Order: sequence, then C-alpha cells, then structure tokens
Amino acid sequence: MATLKDVAVLAGVSVKTVSNVVNGYDFVKPENRRRVEDALSVTGYRPNLGARNLRRGRTGFIALVVPELSIPYFGELAGNVIAAAGRRDWSVLIEQTQGDRARERETLASLGSHMVDGAIVSPQAVEAGDLGQPGIPMVLLGEHPLALPLDHVGIDNVRAAHVAVRHLVDLGRRRIAVIGQHPTRGTATQRLAGYRQALAEAGLPSRPELVASALRYHHSDGAEAMARLLDLPEPPDAVFCFNDMLALGAIRVAAERGRRVPHDIAVVGFDNAEHSAYSVPSLTTIAPDKSALAAAAVDLVHRRAGGDPPEPPQDVRIPFALEIRESTTT
Repeated sequence: MATLKDVAVLAGVSVKTVSNVVNGYDFVKPENRRRVEDALSVTGYRPNLGARNLRRGRTGFIALVVPELSIPYFGELAGNVIAAAGRRDWSVLIEQTQGDRARERETLASLGSHMVDGAIVSPQAVEAGDLGQPGIPMVLLGEHPLALPLDHVGIDNVRAAHVAVRHLVDLGRRRIAVIGQHPTRGTATQRLAGYRQALAEAGLPSRPELVASALRYHHSDGAEAMARLLDLPEPPDAVFCFNDMLALGAIRVAAERGRRVPHDIAVVGFDNAEHSAYSVPSLTTIAPDKSALAAAAVDLVHRRAGGDPPEPPQDVRIPFALEIRESTTT
C-alpha cells in the first residue's frame, strides 16, 4: 500500500503537505495541492483510518442495534446510519435482537466491551433496569417507556397516527380499524393513542372489536388480523396499520376476500418503506424522514464521543409526512 512518503516523493513536496491535503486543510498552495492530488490518484493512496482514529482516541466503530433487518424500515434505517456514520469516518457494527428481551439485554450489556465509540439502539422489550449504565454514548430510537438519562431521536407517533386516521375520516370512512396493537411496544401505544384521539375528535366511537393485535409486524400478521376484521358482523371500511408490512398483508387478504381497495376498504400504513410505492395498489403511508433521523442519531453520538461538555439528554423530533397513494384514493 502507498504511504504518505510515497505520495510526497512523487509530488515533490513534504510529507506534511501531503498530510494537510489528505486531511482537508486549506492552507496549501494551489499548485502543491494539484500535484498532491495527482500523486494520490496515481498511487491509489488511501488513509489509514485505524491509525487516524487511534490518534483521536477513537475505535472508528459505532454499533447499531435493531430488532429485525428483514423489516424494511430497519433495513433502510441501517443504510442511512451507515451513510451518516461514513461522513464521520465511522464504520457501523449491526446487531439484531428479534425484539427479544433477553437478547436485547445481553446485547446492550456487552456494548461497552465491543470497542465501539457509541451506539444507536432501537429497543423493543428491555426495561430501564436491564440497561444500567451503558459506559459509552448511547442514543435511543423510537418510543419506549425507559425513563433513562439518554439521548433520544424519534417522531411524534401520536401526531403521526392522528394525521393518518384523520385522512381516513376526511374520506368519509366511519368504521376505522387499527392493526398493530402490542402490549409491550411503545410505538404501538403511541400510535393507538393517536388513533383514538382522531376518532374522538370526529365524534366516532373507539370500538374494541376494531383494534387488532399483532405479535410481530410481518406480512402474515397483517393478513391474519385483516381476516379477523373481515369476519366481523360489521367489517371496517378502513384500516390503519402500524407498519407497511402489516398493511400489505392486509391488502392481500382484502383482495382474496373480494374487497376492493380503496373502494370497499381503505388502507394506510406507516414507515414509507420503498416497496410501499410499488405495491398494487400503491400504499398510502406515514413517511418519517429516515435520513434525518439517522443523521441526528449519529450527530448525537459524535458529540458525546468527542468529549463535548456535559449537557442534558437531548430529545430530537424528526419530521414526517403523509404520502397519499392509491390505497386510500381512486
């Protein structure tokens, strides 16, 4: 591998000048900068990020802990975190927990020994006592019942759910069901609250039979929940699903039962996973700004890892939008 010295000899400048160019410093003569850049191209020099990080007192890695990469939201989020971390010369170690409390607890407890500069964590099942003192900068994603002095990045799930259900109300739907209720998921609790608020504001009752639970947020869970709802004596005319996979499973069952979407039953999802725009019909969904979420989380880890003066834990709210597509409008 080419070294700084190799580049300096080829460019006819000092090693210090090459180092200044590589590190982006401005005080280099234009002619010297051009010669160094040409030499860098010829030699194929690549910075030794490991050595650079050691000089900075960093490992060069952060951890990302998510429930399931097979769920498109988390897969897309991981891609955004990798991009944001790369802009700060960090690589990302990814761990998935399947939302299992024991596995989450074990993963979080071991982060301090993984030689990472910080962690971004999307917890589902752990409780405050499971986490203890992380020992490294840690940012939590999503909604959770953990009363801990840690940074948090998320969206206003109550408001987002309210916007989704209000859209269905404005379309004239009156028996609006929900798929995704889960007793231990903070996001489910928040979204259910927003659903009920929107119904109450519209003067519509919150009917227990229209609240369908989901053990996991996969296509099959949405399909099973929709089947139960369509078996009711008075089936719903609209469904708000707590993620896009639930919604697509629900749409599949509706089609199998001869229910037209959106004519007979409108469907709204959550997350704006890429495939939601390509389903038939395309899916109306709540779209969090995943790029902004990842950037904010990485920025918080960077500030803590950089030894900035202590400050209170930050609660950063990321914007969202309602993407209206064919599953609610004709």
